[in-house]
Amino acid sequence: QMEEILKEEEVEEEFPNEIVLEVRAGVGGDEAALFAKNLADMYKRYAEKRGWSFSVVDESETSVGGYKEASFELRGRGVYKDLRFETGVHRIQRVPETEKSGRIHTSTASVAILPMRKNTKFEINPADLEVEFSRSGGKGGQNVNKVETAVRLTHKPTGLVVRSTAERSQSANKEKALGILSAKLEEIHRAEEARKYAAERKEQVGNVDRSEKIRTYNILQDRITDHRIKKNWHNIESIMAGNIQDIVDSFQN
Repeated sequence: QMEEILKEEEVEEEFPNEIVLEVRAGVGGDEAALFAKNLADMYKRYAEKRGWSFSVVDESETSVGGYKEASFELRGRGVYKDLRFETGVHRIQRVPETEKSGRIHTSTASVAILPMRKNTKFEINPADLEVEFSRSGGKGGQNVNKVETAVRLTHKPTGLVVRSTAERSQSANKEKALGILSAKLEEIHRAEEARKYAAERKEQVGNVDRSEKIRTYNILQDRITDHRIKKNWHNIESIMAGNIQDIVDSFQN
């Protein structure tokens, strides 16, 4: 039993059952923000199908109902193992509803999957942090707008900024923001290590960072193409409704 427990802990250290999912609008103005929202909704519906919990950490909405950027916490068995290859730039080609001449627009949104490991190697020096509190605003109870519960952390050495607005207290938001900041610093360190040894590694899928274009969603041709494995899927409407299991399975060894 001890051996089984240790084995399970090793697996969870490599593939944690908790992640932070970030989406951010890229090139394309309002269309990019709407696409970022589409992607967030797709992952939310997929999480529901898998029985994972999905909660908002922070969201910054545009006037048209899209996301400038947003971050979410997902928990459940296999969540990092299955979603880790979603990191990168997603591109959509479609005719916007506001486009009268029928021209196809191309816009992008980036996705980042951050594993939340229990045994993080990064200790953050409090002197390196700038902490700001503000009112959460947005939807919620009467308490939301009256109390300064939202937390914004800036890590001065790297310039990384993390916000957490979803919790009801300053301390809970600060704790969540610190956890996400630790995960980001760890990912930066891992990415640097991966780049050092990239020439020696045969397996390139999975080394992609969020600046690389990984997938195109072509609405008119009803086709999704993943550029890393040169594979296509059809029925975009169903996929955007959370039916991404076939795509997820294509990356599992």
